[in-house]
Amino acid sequence: MLYVSLDNMWFNTHSLEELVEFLYTHGVVNIYFDEVHKYKNWTQLLKNFYDSYPDLNIVYTGSAMLAIDNSKTDLSRRQSLYTLNGLSFREYLEYEGIASVSAISLEDLLSGHTKCAMAVTSKIKVLKHFDAYLRSGYYPYYKESGEDYLMRVAEVAQLVIDSDIPSVEEITYTTILKIKKLLMVIAENVPLEPNINKLSAEMESTRDQTLKMLYLLDRAALLWLLTDKVKDYKHLTGPKKIYLNNTNLMYALSGKISEGTLRETFFANQVGAVSTLTMPKQGDFMADGKYLFEVGGSRKTFDQIADLPNSYLALDDIETGSGCRIPLWEFGCLY
Repeated sequence: MLYVSLDNMWFNTHSLEELVEFLYTHGVVNIYFDEVHKYKNWTQLLKNFYDSYPDLNIVYTGSAMLAIDNSKTDLSRRQSLYTLNGLSFREYLEYEGIASVSAISLEDLLSGHTKCAMAVTSKIKVLKHFDAYLRSGYYPYYKESGEDYLMRVAEVAQLVIDSDIPSVEEITYTTILKIKKLLMVIAENVPLEPNINKLSAEMESTRDQTLKMLYLLDRAALLWLLTDKVKDYKHLTGPKKIYLNNTNLMYALSGKISEGTLRETFFANQVGAVSTLTMPKQGDFMADGKYLFEVGGSRKTFDQIADLPNSYLALDDIETGSGCRIPLWEFGCLY
């Protein structure tokens, strides 16, 4: 087997076809391509390799989620796609060697959260580790980055806009600058309940262009758009609420951190990875069209979602819950 990064300078004077043919004829049957979006016409080449070398196993990866997402059509029936989300809180605990916690489905969590919480809190002070995770535990490179981690997160966000988005969209330098401005405007005002027309005027853009920029940032995992219906990237509608994608981005890009926004961002990021989230008429989030959630601190009450079916409180600053009151940190154990 061989690992190949497709942004390697070797490809300035050699072709990918040449490399694969050589490897295949010399017995290599497993090839791992990284940074695929940096190579021109990579989807067509992978399709050709699949058809020409039926017993060759290819795994390809890329940091540009937009480019990978766009490959679905070109490589349909020839691939299995997997989205590698950032670390869940559960994975963070294991990565740090703090505790080994099994993943749990949302349905099982809602019905058995007290037992699961007690199994964890009997071994560790979970809230201390939860606070650390919210600040710097989502991207695994926090270990190697140390004190420079948040600066690196900000640099990666800029790289996504400068490199990844232009790799799949034909956009001008002026538009790139507008996307950066849009991200920072949102970072300083999350959660933003946007007036798209006013936001467009601030960006000096049309409504359609502003919506396109918002959804590009959402697909690139820099923003989290909450809509009142299931998101449809082919028919762009104005989001009801806008968050940054995860809490680490909040610390990296925002000069002010609201506890309420931090909690809601964590919930959207973790639950949204395994369920479809929409904006309900009452409460903060609707999961899979049937579970209603209000997110808040330990003193939060059911006043806003009283008497509504399948309604739950996701509460920060508590180790264990009871009934429909569930510790917020437990929603980090879904994957």
